[in-house]
Amino acid sequence: MEKRMPAIFFGHGNPMNALESNACTEGWRRFGLSIPRPEAIIAISAHWYVNDLAVTGSTNPETIHDFYGFPRGLFEMVYPAPGNPGLAARVQQLLEPLDVRMDLNRGLDHGVWAVLCHMFPDADIPVVQLSIDRRKGPEFHYETGRMLQSLRDEGILIAGSGNLVHNLHTYLWGDGNAPPFDWAARFEGKARQLMLEGRDRELVDYRNLGNDANLSVPSPDHFLPLLYILAQRNKNEEISFPVEGIEGGSLSMLCVRVG
Repeated sequence: MEKRMPAIFFGHGNPMNALESNACTEGWRRFGLSIPRPEAIIAISAHWYVNDLAVTGSTNPETIHDFYGFPRGLFEMVYPAPGNPGLAARVQQLLEPLDVRMDLNRGLDHGVWAVLCHMFPDADIPVVQLSIDRRKGPEFHYETGRMLQSLRDEGILIAGSGNLVHNLHTYLWGDGNAPPFDWAARFEGKARQLMLEGRDRELVDYRNLGNDANLSVPSPDHFLPLLYILAQRNKNEEISFPVEGIEGGSLSMLCVRVG
């Protein structure tokens, strides 16, 4: 590669985004058009949050419909991207001495395919998914992400999928255009400031950022994918935000691009 592949964190939001055309999905589409075609994609999604570290090794990962109560059309949607067992083995190698299980049965969850279907609608780029080990703290996830940096020089797109602010207990269902809660806006604004100033370690320690952080990140699953992407940043790489906005008062759709 003549230039490092960027890395990207997506605020993936509602699974219905897979079927819809809106400002967020258009931003995802534009991002896909703005970068060189990846050799493959390493995805870290909030929805593979388990008690170990694993990587998908299937040659043809299934489309997982890990939700309920949505229209039939969403359950019928398939994203038939191939896997890449060789890349999965490479991830295992890069993460040594960590014990990374090769999972030959796991497919791609909606945190991955609901975004990629807009970025790469032909589903012809291999995708390997890395789990989030729920037993580990934020520092572990940030340092694990750093161990994957060299893949960007091999044409691999590293993509995290979650939401910077993700509080469904306060989400205003049926009112996606509701203004953000004050605490959600403050936390997202603080996080943006820290990222732009290169103070990523303060986001790794997000629990020390006060009550706004506690309300915005009541559980770590949707926040931790961001740390994998911030871990890709070299000293002089820029941060940008291809998609912005908070839906339903407490669901940030912010996307964070490194490089």
